[in-house]
Amino acid sequence: MSAPVLLTRPGARGQVLAESVAAFGLSTLRLEVMRQETVPETADARSAWLDIDHFHKVIVISPAAAEHLVEALDRYWPQLPQGLELYAVGQATAELLYQALGVRVRLPTAAAGEETSEALLALPSLKRLDQQRVLLVAGEGGRSLLGETLAQRGARLTRVEVYRRRLLPLAEDAAQRLAAGDYGALVVSSGEILEHLARWCSEAAFQRPLVVSSQRLATLAKTLGFRVPVVASGASPAALAAAVARTCDPEDGE
Repeated sequence: MSAPVLLTRPGARGQVLAESVAAFGLSTLRLEVMRQETVPETADARSAWLDIDHFHKVIVISPAAAEHLVEALDRYWPQLPQGLELYAVGQATAELLYQALGVRVRLPTAAAGEETSEALLALPSLKRLDQQRVLLVAGEGGRSLLGETLAQRGARLTRVEVYRRRLLPLAEDAAQRLAAGDYGALVVSSGEILEHLARWCSEAAFQRPLVVSSQRLATLAKTLGFRVPVVASGASPAALAAAVARTCDPEDGE
């Protein structure tokens, strides 16, 4: 049997990714490297949910953030407020919001080529935000680019952090695989996880294929020492799985 594809995405979305990769006939192994935990609701967060109809724009960072937003709207708004102008960084987040709320969600155009904060900020409707109230629904920490740029463009920004990420030490067998480069490919869609894993990687691992979800992550990977970063067309399970298939078996990936 061929060496497994190592997957690092946590939670239910990680399982979907594993199934997408397995559909190409590839074996997979999920590494437990991060856990997502709910942040207790603060008074400021509750105020934002209750006043959400007063925001001109609501920007949702990730599927996890979308799930918390949907849950909050369900608690505080028996009837969905009218006129919500929702934005999502990626397709998976947009689909989750649309399926749960049935409202249009703006996201980076296909021409942008990536599901990143930079691509979202390129949307014309986010170029000038003079005194517009903007709600950013996100996790703790993470990149500051989106919030800083929105503020620079004139937004009156409110950030609500609804979950936190906990990095976990690798299990011994997973650490041994990284040290030996004993895998078909490593799949990472988080800079935080990539930096975390690099400490267990040997030169053998740095020579193995690394599939990432954006050019930004590929650049980070090269600075960490990875020699063969492969950029998928996005962060969705389908996009990542297709990139893995092309990398591990070019004929299957066609």
